[in-house]
Amino acid sequence: MNAALRQTLSPARKPCGSLRVQIAGETCVLRCSGALWLPAYRALVAADLHLEKGSAFAARGQMLPPYDSRATLDRLEAEVAELHPAMVVLLGDSFHDARAISRMPLDDRERLDRLSAGRDWLWLEGNHDREALANQAGLSSPLPGRIVGDLTLGGLRLTHEPEALTAADDRHGEVAGHLHPAARVVGYGRGVRRPCFVTDGSRLLLPAFGAFTGGLNVRDPAVSGLFLKEPLAAVLGRDKVHAIAWSSLP
Repeated sequence: MNAALRQTLSPARKPCGSLRVQIAGETCVLRCSGALWLPAYRALVAADLHLEKGSAFAARGQMLPPYDSRATLDRLEAEVAELHPAMVVLLGDSFHDARAISRMPLDDRERLDRLSAGRDWLWLEGNHDREALANQAGLSSPLPGRIVGDLTLGGLRLTHEPEALTAADDRHGEVAGHLHPAARVVGYGRGVRRPCFVTDGSRLLLPAFGAFTGGLNVRDPAVSGLFLKEPLAAVLGRDKVHAIAWSSLP
C-alpha cells in the first residue's frame, strides 16, 4: 500500500479481526463477516443477502441445498449479537426475486422479527428485490422495519448500486453493494478467490453478505472503473480482514 493511501485510510486492526478505515472522514469498520460497522451511528450495514436464492433455483428445476437463507441469517444474527446495533441497514438485493419473501420458511421469517425488535431496521431497494419489497405489504405477515431508497449518515451516502464516475466527481462518501467484489489472492503456491471490500478512502464497495452469492473480480472494469486512484482491497479471511494493495493483486 502506498504511503498516501495508507495516510488517507488510516487502517488499524481491531480485536475481532476487522479493519478500521476512514471513508469521507467517517470511521468505518470492515468486518470479517463482510458487514460494515459504523460506530458513530451504531449502524450495522450488510449488502446483497439474496435470501431464498436456493429456492429460486429449485423452482426452475436446478436443485440446490435449501439452507442459504438460514446460513445467511445465522451470520447476520451473530453480528447483531456481538455489536448490539441501534440500526441495521440492508443495502439492497436482500431477497433474490419478487416471490422470495413468500417462499421463506416461517422460522426464518420469524427470526427477522426477532432481529429487528428494538432497533431501526432499514431495507434499501435493490434491482433484485424492488418488486418483492413493494408487494410485501399485501402478505399476511409483512416485513419488519422500513423500506427506503438511499440513506445519508453523516458524510456517507448508502445506496445499492454504485454510480459511474465522471472526471470531476469521485462520488465522495458513497457506500454501495450490487457488484459482489472479490479478489484472487495467492499464498503458499495456491490461489483462492475471496469476497472483499474495495475502497480508496472516498467511496466504499461492500462484498455480498449472502451465503449463495458469487463474486466479480475487482480487476473487472465494472469495479476498477469506479475509482479515480488505485484502491485498497480488504479481503475477507477466515478470522480477519486482509488489507491488500491493488498492485499486489494478480
